[in-house]
Amino acid sequence: MSNSKRLTIAMVGTRGVPAAYGGFETAVEEVGRRLADRGHDVVVYTRGSEHREKEYLGMKVVHLPAVPVKQIETLSHTGLSALHLCFRRRPDATFVFNAANSPFLPLLRLRRAPVALHMDGLEWRRSKWGPRGRAYYRWAEQFGVRTADALIADAPGIADYYRHQFDVPTEMIRYGAPILEELPERGVAEMGLTSGGYHLVVARFEPENHVLEIVEGYRDSDAKLPLVVVGSAPYSAGYTQEIQRVAEGDERIRLVGGVYDQELLDALYANAMTYLHGHSVGGTNPSLLRAMGAGTAVIGFDVPFNREVLDGNGWFFTDAADVAAQVLAAEADPDLTASRGKIVQEIARTRFRWDDVADEYEALAHRLAEGSSIHRSARRARRRTTDWSPAPADPATR
Repeated sequence: MSNSKRLTIAMVGTRGVPAAYGGFETAVEEVGRRLADRGHDVVVYTRGSEHREKEYLGMKVVHLPAVPVKQIETLSHTGLSALHLCFRRRPDATFVFNAANSPFLPLLRLRRAPVALHMDGLEWRRSKWGPRGRAYYRWAEQFGVRTADALIADAPGIADYYRHQFDVPTEMIRYGAPILEELPERGVAEMGLTSGGYHLVVARFEPENHVLEIVEGYRDSDAKLPLVVVGSAPYSAGYTQEIQRVAEGDERIRLVGGVYDQELLDALYANAMTYLHGHSVGGTNPSLLRAMGAGTAVIGFDVPFNREVLDGNGWFFTDAADVAAQVLAAEADPDLTASRGKIVQEIARTRFRWDDVADEYEALAHRLAEGSSIHRSARRARRRTTDWSPAPADPATR
């Protein structure tokens, strides 16, 4: 590492380690283990883990409870974590994940603990939140901007959002992509699938992930290969029922529910002909990176976040009719589809490396420890009243 000083680094606001849930948890594990390997004292606050060890992959693990209610589970755990940090040795840098946790940043500031807030995607646009939830997220964004010493964005579009809405700088730090060098086959054959013989969707069943449009478009197509849909909807029963209704009677569509066996999920990614990615409100999406790292060609929802990550190397859709056309295009030219899979895998290999991500977190931690902060200039930042939307995709690449 460029700066040899050993730091105490706390990571707060996620389910913690071992990673078994989502992108934040994977980032904490992959970055935390690398920082620990470099000699830093890394403390990860964890909730709900079946493992109760006090150390994991070189990281110190602090297990604290949370109120098991959707609306306050994360907040309750983060609040306890912030209190705990107030009564232990002050960290040199604290990484807090999720803008919703911003109300607890003043506790860390009282402790004089430098803090970077990972803002995540545009959470207030998610349909699972009602009006009060969306209003809270918009308030929490502004409060975080005013309170943190640094803001982390995981995609250029997210950085643009905070620059446009609040006129504040962000640290652009990506996620890494797991690279599957060999195609794992365990479980695929048992599901009646063959390598390169199906299309894949992996997503929570939420409107902003466009699972319904994908299933509708596929149903209306003359695709020969089956569509395997992995996912469920903890908060959207009505949306799930609509997807089930559309899929009913089409034997090509297989709704398999959640898959929590990581080896099987990797096998499904790696052996698919295409991965259909409908996510639209996040930044750099870990599911997309996993498909790219598996060498699978992508049919993605047409938003700048997805085009930027893929560098335009994919098929794109905006509605069900586009899905039908793009699935047929992929099946009609398997050589082109395979070559696009190789291209996006190389993008994942070279541009989305966890070692590089850890370098950026480490450099930011050193700057925070040395007193770098946007707080003085951002503490009175106000959201612009005009609406914001990401820059439109380049029609020339459609």
